[in-house]
Amino acid sequence: MSSVLLDATTAPVRADGASEDMSFDAIVIGAGIAGLYQLYRLRQLGLSVRVFETGSGVGGTWYWNRYPGARFDSESYTYGYSFSDELLRDWNWSEHFAAQPETLRYLNHVADRFDLRRDIQFNSRVSSAAFDEATRRWNVTLDDGQRYAARFLITAIGPLSAYTLPRIPGADSFRGQAFHTYKWPQQPVDFAGKRVAVIGTGATGVQVIQTIAPLVGQLTVFQRTPNWCTPLHNRKITEEEQQKIKAGYPAMFELLRQTPGCYIHDADPRSVFDVTEEEREAFWEKLYSEPGFGIWMANFRDVLTDAKANALFSDFVARKIRQRVKDPKVAEMLIPKCHGFGTRRVPQETGYYEAYNLPHVRLVDTRRTPIERITETGITTSDAAYDFDIIIYATGFDAVTGAFDRIEFRGVQGQRLKDHWADGPKTYLGLMSTGFPNMLTIVGPHNASTRCNIPRCIEQNVEWVTELMRSIRDRGVTRFEAISEAEADWSRHVEELAAGMLYTQVDSWATGINSNVEGRNVRRILQYQGGAPSYRARCDDVAANGYKGMTLS
Repeated sequence: MSSVLLDATTAPVRADGASEDMSFDAIVIGAGIAGLYQLYRLRQLGLSVRVFETGSGVGGTWYWNRYPGARFDSESYTYGYSFSDELLRDWNWSEHFAAQPETLRYLNHVADRFDLRRDIQFNSRVSSAAFDEATRRWNVTLDDGQRYAARFLITAIGPLSAYTLPRIPGADSFRGQAFHTYKWPQQPVDFAGKRVAVIGTGATGVQVIQTIAPLVGQLTVFQRTPNWCTPLHNRKITEEEQQKIKAGYPAMFELLRQTPGCYIHDADPRSVFDVTEEEREAFWEKLYSEPGFGIWMANFRDVLTDAKANALFSDFVARKIRQRVKDPKVAEMLIPKCHGFGTRRVPQETGYYEAYNLPHVRLVDTRRTPIERITETGITTSDAAYDFDIIIYATGFDAVTGAFDRIEFRGVQGQRLKDHWADGPKTYLGLMSTGFPNMLTIVGPHNASTRCNIPRCIEQNVEWVTELMRSIRDRGVTRFEAISEAEADWSRHVEELAAGMLYTQVDSWATGINSNVEGRNVRRILQYQGGAPSYRARCDDVAANGYKGMTLS
C-alpha cells in the first residue's frame, strides 16, 4: 500500500545499506489485542502501517503466557472484539472463561480473517525510537539494527509485558529446568513425578499451582504475600447458552459501555452498613457462589473505599479460606494480613485452596524464612535447603511503565521518556506525553484500560486514535503534541480520582511497587480510577472541541 502522508524519498536506509523503502505512515509496536485492532482501523483509513512484534506470532499476552492454567477471568464473550458482527456470529467460545490455547486460536483467527499478518513483522523487537524534529517523524531501530521511519508511532505493548525475575543470588547456577511464567516453553512440560518449586502467589501463581498440584511428585510454594482469592466457577457453554449469548450481544455490549470496568458486573449502590448483618452475609454468600468478578466488581459500593466495610468483607473471605484449608496453620498463612480484599488484583481460582490439602504440597512463608539463594540443585532459605527438578518463577511484571522503560524512547531535543516519567507518569488522557510528538500510548499509564475488562477499553483507545488520525489526514496536519498544562491537569486529575481508593495505600503492581526492579519502591498512580464511561466522555470532549489540550500543526 502506498503512503498517503509521507514522502518516501526521505525514508532512512537499512543498517546494512539496502535501498528498500522502510518508511510508513504509522508504526505500531506490538501485535496483541490492541496492535491487531489498531492495524485494522488504520488500514481502513488507507494508511501504510508496519507492526513490529517481538514474538513469532500474534496474541501478545496470550502468545507469551502459555503456562498451565492460564485463562480468562473476564467472561469470554465479553472479552472478544465487538467491531465485527460476522466475527461475533462465527466464533463460538467453549467455556465461560476460556483457557489460553482457545484465546490464542481466537486471535489467530482474527488475524487470518482480516488478513492482518502481511503488515506485521514478527521476531522484531524495537530497541529504540527517536523523534526527528526536522522531518517530523519517528526513526525506529530494531535489535538487529534495521531502521524504519513513520510519521506516527503507536505503542501497543501492554501493561503486563515486562516480566521480572526475583533478585536472588545464584539463579544462573540451577541445573534443572527453570522458567518465568511469561516465557513458558512452547512445548509441554512434563511434571510427572517431578519436584517442583513455584515462587509467587499472585494471579498467575494461583493458576499454575492449582493446575499442576495434582500432576507433580512434590510441590513447594514459596509465598511472600498471600492474596484474597475467590472461586471462578467456570464451566462449558451449552448450546442453548451459545444462542442466548449471540442474540444478546447488542444489549450486552451496551451494558459493558455503562459499567465502570466494562464488566457485566456493576457495583451494588448500597453501603455495607445499609443492611442487617444477616442480609449482608446472605448477599456475600450469593456473590461467593457466582462466577467471575462479581464478588469484586458488584459488591457493596463502599467495600473498596471504606476501611471498616472492607474489613468486614475481608473477614468473610478469611472464614471461607479457613473452611477450605484443612490445616489451620496453613490456612492462616494463606490469609492476607497486610491488605484488604480487592486492594490488590483478586485472583480467581478453581480448587486453589484445596491444593494445599494434598499431602505432597507444602507452603513456605518467605517473609518468615526468606530465600537466600538458588543453588545448583534447588533453593536455600534461612532455615532449610530444598532440592528441585523444576523452578517456576511466577514473580510478575514491572507493570504499565516497565515495557516503556525497556525501549529507548527519545522525544524533542533527545529527551528520554524514562526521564520524563522518572517521578511517575505524566500524560494527557493516558495517550500522549508532552515532548513526544506524534506518539500515542494505547493502554498506557493514566489510561482507563489498565483498570478495565481490557479489550473493551482497547477498542475505545483505538477508535479515538483512529479518529485523530482521520482528522489529521483531512486537515493536512503533520505534527501533534500534548500541551504541558493539559498534561499537568490530566495527571493531577488522575491522582485526585485515586485519592479515595484503599488500593493506593497498598504495595502492588497497581501502585508501581516491585521489589524485583531497582527504584520501584515508591508508590505511583498508574491507573485512571474514574471508570470507563467517564474516561470515554473526557476523550470524546477533547475530540469534539478540536483536540483541545493539544497543538496541531
